[in-house]
Amino acid sequence: MKKVITYGTYDLLHQGHVNLLTRAKALGDYLIVGVTNDNFDRERGKLNVKDNVLDRVEAVKRTGLADKVIIEDYVGQKIDDIQKYDIDIFTVGSDWQGHFDYLKEFCDVVYLPRTEGVSSTQLRQKQDENVKIGVVGCGRIANRFPKEANFVSQVTVEGFYDVQQDQARQLADACGYGTVYTSFLELVDAVDAVYIATPHLLHYEQAKTALTRHKHVLCETPLVLQGAQARELYALAEANQVVLMEANKTAHCPAFNHLMTMIKSGLIGEVVDVEASESKVWGNPNLRELDPQQAGGSFYEMGSYPLLPIIRLCGCEFKQFHFYSRMQNEVDVYTKGVLQYDKAVCSFKLGLGVKTEGNLVVSGTKGYAYVPAPWWKTDYFELRYEDQNQNKKFFYKWDGDGLRYEVQEFITCIVNHRLSSAHLRRRESIVMADMMENFAQRKNFIEI
Repeated sequence: MKKVITYGTYDLLHQGHVNLLTRAKALGDYLIVGVTNDNFDRERGKLNVKDNVLDRVEAVKRTGLADKVIIEDYVGQKIDDIQKYDIDIFTVGSDWQGHFDYLKEFCDVVYLPRTEGVSSTQLRQKQDENVKIGVVGCGRIANRFPKEANFVSQVTVEGFYDVQQDQARQLADACGYGTVYTSFLELVDAVDAVYIATPHLLHYEQAKTALTRHKHVLCETPLVLQGAQARELYALAEANQVVLMEANKTAHCPAFNHLMTMIKSGLIGEVVDVEASESKVWGNPNLRELDPQQAGGSFYEMGSYPLLPIIRLCGCEFKQFHFYSRMQNEVDVYTKGVLQYDKAVCSFKLGLGVKTEGNLVVSGTKGYAYVPAPWWKTDYFELRYEDQNQNKKFFYKWDGDGLRYEVQEFITCIVNHRLSSAHLRRRESIVMADMMENFAQRKNFIEI
């Protein structure tokens, strides 16, 4: 039997895809089709936003041309698949002529002619206009946003607003495009969506205003610092049929999500412990992150990141929680948190003046997962077992500053009319806000 394998995104499956699959099928007796995962069509340099990977897999299956459909998850998988499935021919469209010649060491490589005049990009352009986004707050994080958004299709950064007009103008000048708006409402009314990267205490009012005016909102983490505010904002978004999403870059990182899926599938058994830590040592005491009047401190600044794997793996219903903090100038420069569940205990360590290791360790009844620092930018992890011969290592690529992943998910939700992201559920975001409020009220709090 002659086996053939081909790969593609198959976003908005069209006649050109069908023609290519038909030609691939004719090369042999058995056709395997690899569908690129949601996270990143790396070789094209763009993030697709129309159809998720499961929809695209089903679309390929419905053609009746594929004998087997697999998902392409990581760089280097083509070589692994060719060897795993004993492939005779690798084939792809002729627009990649020469690009995959390195695979000739493992099998024959055939470049097939494309159907002229049709592509997913053209279809997207015909079907959907770009989502116009306005950037609110033009500080350090927002400076990364425009270049990261350039990697996502169907998005245009329309303009900028900051109470410090000079900052907004500098960002617009650095980008070479976009309007500088003199008021927040002026910006909101000019766009389809807003990206809020202002200090924490401004998030609630700005998000509420934008949602009330039927605008989609991508808001930096933490979304808000009170549970009631989070509930109100998500209810408002639902009532206005717009997307509200917390911009936690780790939540939308491809490698992190793959890790969560593997753990939930039982590869390390039942989870009994999650330990996560993150720290930064800044020498400037005048930074916003250390200002008590601007909700500074370790937990407000970084707490949503270690809470993410804990809540994703163990759920929103914990029995008890405790905070242990070292305070300095009215902010916590170090906080350790402990959450107790029915069958698990989880902990996190955060520091803005205390250095810690920055690892993520998830312990299970069969083995454990280890993600080295900085785990919140996951590009590598290991599954480790009692029998070290069973240990597995997984390598990924963390692209740019990582914001492109959250932008992609945000735009995907908008164009597909999906109000919630599976990467960070609304209920999970609300629990994080509840925890921020518990910390503010010093519930179960011990100063060390």
